[in-house]
Parts: sequence; C-alpha cells; structure tokens
Amino acid sequence: MTPVGQAQSRRQFLKQSTVLTAGAMAAASAPAVLGQAKPAMNAVVIGCGGRGSGAGGNFLNACGKAGVEGKILATADLFPSQARRAGDRWDVPADRCFSGFDAYMKALDVPGVNYSIIATPPGFKPAQFKACIEAGKHVFTEKPVSVDGPGSRIMYAAGKVAEQKGLKVAAGTQRRHQAPYVETIQRLHDGAVGDIIALQAYWVNGGPIWHRGDNGDTVLERQIANWYHYIWACGDHICEQHVHNIDVCNWIKKAHPVKAWGMGARQMLGDKSGEIWDNFACQFEYEDGTPMFSYCGQVKRKWASVSEFVRGSKGVSNPGGWIRPTEGSQWRFRGQQEDPYVQEHIDLITAIVNDTPLNETENVTDSTLTAIMGREAAYSGSEVTWDQILNSEFRYGPDAVYDNLAAMQFGDFRTLQPPLPSMHDIFSNPPSVPTV
Repeated sequence: MTPVGQAQSRRQFLKQSTVLTAGAMAAASAPAVLGQAKPAMNAVVIGCGGRGSGAGGNFLNACGKAGVEGKILATADLFPSQARRAGDRWDVPADRCFSGFDAYMKALDVPGVNYSIIATPPGFKPAQFKACIEAGKHVFTEKPVSVDGPGSRIMYAAGKVAEQKGLKVAAGTQRRHQAPYVETIQRLHDGAVGDIIALQAYWVNGGPIWHRGDNGDTVLERQIANWYHYIWACGDHICEQHVHNIDVCNWIKKAHPVKAWGMGARQMLGDKSGEIWDNFACQFEYEDGTPMFSYCGQVKRKWASVSEFVRGSKGVSNPGGWIRPTEGSQWRFRGQQEDPYVQEHIDLITAIVNDTPLNETENVTDSTLTAIMGREAAYSGSEVTWDQILNSEFRYGPDAVYDNLAAMQFGDFRTLQPPLPSMHDIFSNPPSVPTV
C-alpha cells in the first residue's frame, strides 16, 4: 500500500496515469460520425451467464423501444457451452460463438460490432473494458467493475479515453436510470430535505447464496465456475451486490467517501468452498463529514431490506420514491416507469444515436472502489482511506488477469493455488496497515 503522504488523488491519477495512456488508445478506431439516419446497434455479449443473457435480452428490447435496428452479432464466454447456448438464443452462427480467455477479443473483431455488453465476473472487467474502448466500441458494463485498486485505476483511465474518443458508456447501476430514483434524487439535490446529515444503505437478504458448486478440472476453472465465492473474481458480497445501494448514496452526495471502518464475518457458509464473507457492517465518511452507514449480508433472519435512507436537516427520504419534509406534505413518486434494466440500454442507445454525453465509468468505479474500501476496512480491522485503496498495488488475482487476459489458458494453471492468502493467515499475522 502506498504511504498516505505519497498518495495521489483520483484527479491527479487521471491526469498522470500510465496504466492506460490516452496516446496509446487514441490510435484505435473511433466511432463514426452519426448522420440523420439512426445507426443499427450491433452488439457482442461478453459473459453469457445469467446476467449476460438477461442484458442481451434487455438490449434487444431497448432497441425496439428506441426505434433502432438491433442485433447480437457475437457471443463470448470462457465456457463453450455458455457461449453456444446464448448464441442459439439470439440466432448467432456457431462460428461467432467464441470461448476461452481470448473470446472477447475475437468477438470485438467481428465486422460491424459497435456495442459491447460486458457481464463477466468483476475481476475480469477492467481488462475487457479497456479492450472495448481500444477497439472503439460503445460499452454497457455490468457492475461492479473491479475488485481492487489496480483494476479500478484501469477503469478510470479507460473511461477518460472513452470520453476523448466520443464513446458512450453506461453501467448496470440501474437505479440511475429508474424513474422514481431519478426524480426523488433530483428533488434532494434541489434541497427537499435541506442539508444531508446522514445516509443509510442496506442489502440484507436471505442466504447464503450457494448454487454453482465445485465444477472443473483445474483449480482456476473451479474457482471461475464458482466465481461468486472468490474475492479475486467477485470482490465479495459488499461489492457484488451492495454496490447498488452504495452507488445511490454517492449519487445523492455527488461524491465518494474518503475513509471507512468496518466489521463482518463468514458465519453461515461453513465448509463451503470459497473465502467470501456473508455479512458486513461499515461506516463511511464523506469529505464534508457526512456519515454513511452500510449494512449488507446474506444470512437467514426475519428482518431484511434492500434500500437506502436519507436524513436531512429538514426531513427524511427514501430515495427510491418518497420524501417526508419536517414541514409540509409528504411527496411520493406516482409517475410511469420503464423496466430499469431496459431503460439503461435505452439511455445508452439514445446517447449513441444523438451523440449526447453519457459516460458512467467514473460513477460506477467510484462506487465499486467505495465498496472495496469498506471491505478492506472490515478485513483488516483498521481505518482505510480513499487514497490508500486507490493507490494500492495489491492485486487479488493472477497478474495475467490484469496484464494479458487473452493469453491465459486453463492448462497453464493446473497447479494454481488460490491467488491470495486465507483470511486466517492475515489475522494470525496482522499487518501494521490495512492489507489490500
């Protein structure tokens, strides 16, 4: 971890980053200048599991609602069966259903592709997002978008290059495209509850999640098949799911927290494979001192909530649709809304067609890195700051995941052990600073 005194801010990093230079990527093809005719949206789906399959369907639905022609030209997945299954669903020829670690590169090379959907495990997203931007494709990426500081820096830098090249980026933090949230948070920004005093974020539901099992011939293959249970692939529960609620709080504050404390446990997964925890309780603090109290867990309990709550100097609000001021009547959203999983694609398609600004890379990376900061605070039992987590050089995954994903092969990793020390090892030899 970089000493705090040497840490650079995100703004400085984006100006000085050598992770992904604008010069190297500017040479890649940029999107064509849009004319009066609406261009066809020709997509590739990278990651064809449950969310990728859902996102592909959402994309096609959105094309119809936006009045543009839409087609999925290629599929890409690590596993051949998933790539072919998705291809059969969307009538993609077998020779454009790519599999393996380099599948996404082959799919991006298919002539006519201008729209990429990334729905792979978070540990793989930075390299794939970078490749999409290098190839000059507009991007819809699911959340979260990284699992550590190095992956987040790749995302920030690639997002800046996307902006320079005029590429549009939308993220799967779909509440930012959900009408009740959009209108409620606009009212909060306009002062409906006065100054924000505190924020609360919850993703507490039943669990634990366990349905993939241990399948595969190598350690790496078994971990990827059961990716949700390995930190290097999923980022843990606080990143993979709770990032939605954290993102809402950051949206309300128009900022990210600067420090975090936390605790948690792995108490219900027992002897199941993996290392993730099943509950976290974190306190974040924004630069102006506003606290955000965060609770997430997949443990069996009678009380559950997936929501956010705002306390202001002049009232309270659930940003999902109502405001209760201390004086005056309660307001509640009563308008119409589109399925937010479809609306996020409609908004991206509209930005492409009209060449209007849309780049959610920074927002989704901020929220992902916030979750990572909370996770590491809980793991270490120490205060963790934004600059520490942003500048950390610790990589949770194999180097190839960051440096040359397309060159990875299952056969090369038959003796691979889990790519990080167990939590027991960390706690038996506690570091002087948070281990990230």
